[in-house]
Amino acid sequence: MSDHETTRALAVRDLDVWASGPRGDVAIATGIELDVRPGEAIAIVGESGSGKSLSTRAVLDLLPEGVRATGSLRYGERDLSALAPRARRRLRGRELALVMQDPFTMLNPVERVGAQIVEALRDERGRRPSRAARRAEAVRRLAEVGIADPAVADRYPFELSGGMRQRVAIAAAIAEGPRVLVADEPTTALDVTTQRQILELLGELRRTHEMALVLITHDLSVAFSVCDRVYVMYAGALLETAPSRELRDRPRHPYTHGLLLAEPPADRRVERLAGIPGSVPSPGTRPDGCPFAPRCPWAAPACREGTLPPLRETAPGHGTRCLRIDEIATELGHGGDRPGVTADAASRASRATLVTVEGVRKTFAGRRGHGGTTALDGVDLSVREGESVGLVGESGSGKTTLARIVVGLEEATDGRAEVGGVALVGRTTRADREALRDTVQMAFQDPYSSLNPARTVGATLREAVRLAGGERADEERAVGELLERVGLPAQYAQRRPSALSGGERQRAAIARALARRPRLLVCDEVVSALDVSVQAQILNLLRDLQRELDLALLFITHDLAVVRQVTDRVYVLRRGVVVETGATASVLDAPAHAYTRELIASIPGGRSLEGSTRA
Repeated sequence: MSDHETTRALAVRDLDVWASGPRGDVAIATGIELDVRPGEAIAIVGESGSGKSLSTRAVLDLLPEGVRATGSLRYGERDLSALAPRARRRLRGRELALVMQDPFTMLNPVERVGAQIVEALRDERGRRPSRAARRAEAVRRLAEVGIADPAVADRYPFELSGGMRQRVAIAAAIAEGPRVLVADEPTTALDVTTQRQILELLGELRRTHEMALVLITHDLSVAFSVCDRVYVMYAGALLETAPSRELRDRPRHPYTHGLLLAEPPADRRVERLAGIPGSVPSPGTRPDGCPFAPRCPWAAPACREGTLPPLRETAPGHGTRCLRIDEIATELGHGGDRPGVTADAASRASRATLVTVEGVRKTFAGRRGHGGTTALDGVDLSVREGESVGLVGESGSGKTTLARIVVGLEEATDGRAEVGGVALVGRTTRADREALRDTVQMAFQDPYSSLNPARTVGATLREAVRLAGGERADEERAVGELLERVGLPAQYAQRRPSALSGGERQRAAIARALARRPRLLVCDEVVSALDVSVQAQILNLLRDLQRELDLALLFITHDLAVVRQVTDRVYVLRRGVVVETGATASVLDAPAHAYTRELIASIPGGRSLEGSTRA
């Protein structure tokens, strides 16, 4: 950390963020210190609820109503906290800019994207250029973010793909040439190849514009592949900071160590993923001492007393808040060895076939009957009893469409599809549909898709039990068994979905799907929106359920590291066509198709740092 304030593009000292509550102010973040040098890329990582986003919103003066911040915020030589609100607003966009996870929150849905990119464009006299000049500039700026088609400037946000919308949002954010760009989870909702493209774009813009980057993410692999330095936050506190390579190879705080262990390895399957037990405490319920102590396997009584430990420099540029750094250093250094295991696919090879899909095509009609889109084009797929099969590919490859056909939510245009002896193409009877629901159930990326927010978890599960033919007298027992099966306490039956964490909601959604005792569970991106530690817990749960219930899984994901951990076989889809299939390990270790190799090469991770010069 430099001692010269002038070498910092942004310096944050003793930042506290508070939210007003019915019983007074509640601390969201305390004592945050950040340094961003000109042209440097830093990452702020941590689970949801760690205070990452609100801390950076405080720097940008974008805190929501009822939230305030105190502390020293300096941009170059300027004290941001001393500026009038109007002056800070002028600074935002011109000097400090923001890109958010969902570009729809930044883009006007009823205005063409080209107009939005050049909205603030003025000539040297402060006048707006002509319409033709503005469009030409919009086309140039779109090309700068990798959109070469000039026609995109005339489209609306809803007409673009997710990756293209994010590129447009980036173009709009850097339109006035900011010196610092804050990117808040810019790739979380994107598939692996689009994620790689957006990260490469941010790196290229950072170099060409000599712009510093502040990346907020819960994905350590992304942070290591893009950033020079990483800050680790937990429960509103900064627990560790170090150069990327140093933090990846030598984490000194148990929380950072736990996050690294929770990440599914991309190169091998492990016996069990190492999730961090428990969850991040909400503001107002944070414990004394180290906030991570209740979840820490190395916590001592002293860790649970007093105030937050000081940030201690354990190596040049490496600071850690932990009272037991020296005592546990050896254990942390040897805690990451996870030998690989082989998927037990051979024992399922002779099992009966549960799902058969042959030559399936699905075409969606265009507007007013013109044109149309072919989502699936001659797809073959099979799933055996008790087997776990993965579907991978970019957004728009047809994964979800195929899954919806398997569960009966879409009907194929052509071909043959059969699940548990029920034919899904052509006319089906009511008895067929009931038999299908008894055979296959689906869990979605967003648990709210299957949980009624106005009803308690218990009420939702009781309804599912009744629909499965259960006796009313046995409902409470059945609900308790379902909650126990997915690792939730019985008292969670009284809670509404809004009172649960993301991982708990996903467990409840899986419990609802299990009420009919299906033979097949279709999982559509069920862990893509979860923190890495919670993701590990859900993946372990699915593997346990597969083994205990002899449950077949059809697992849809764009994350190849995840698909290696939970599937026996995998199908790779590209533009509605299966381009490669085989045993998961064989496909990922020795891919035969160029598209599969491209997907594998897009996995973010430490290996992309191997050739870098980062210290």
